[in-house]
Amino acid sequence: MMQEVFDAIWKLRRESNAAFLSYIDENGYPETRAMLILEHEHIHTQYLSTNTSSGKVPALLKNPKASIYYCDPDHFQGALFVGDMEVCTDADTKAFLWRNGFEKYYPLGVSDPDYCVLKLTVKQGSHYHGLYNTHFKPDDLEK
Repeated sequence: MMQEVFDAIWKLRRESNAAFLSYIDENGYPETRAMLILEHEHIHTQYLSTNTSSGKVPALLKNPKASIYYCDPDHFQGALFVGDMEVCTDADTKAFLWRNGFEKYYPLGVSDPDYCVLKLTVKQGSHYHGLYNTHFKPDDLEK
């Protein structure tokens, strides 16, 4: 059963056009943002990029608890990842996630101080599909 869940999550992540990031803003209220999907090395981490100057960054530095949700509404399927978000501004992580075309948003390139990477370290998650909701810890799904 867990192998089926793992495969379904990877397929969903691979085929999703956006991921939804939820976090608590600086005033204590929940916020959700649609984000571009970047790296998917394994279940334990999720990566997103954003502007260092965005409101997400100070909010996540104050309260790193966050979640990322991928969904396919046409097939009533979703995958939720919950954990702690790190704001990464180091050169290695920024270079690892850099993509052609980012210059449009970060004109100074990979070293642009307004470019940073958000890294979610997953503590738990769930997958919903076909009226079944499966809760998991990342190690449950590692191949």
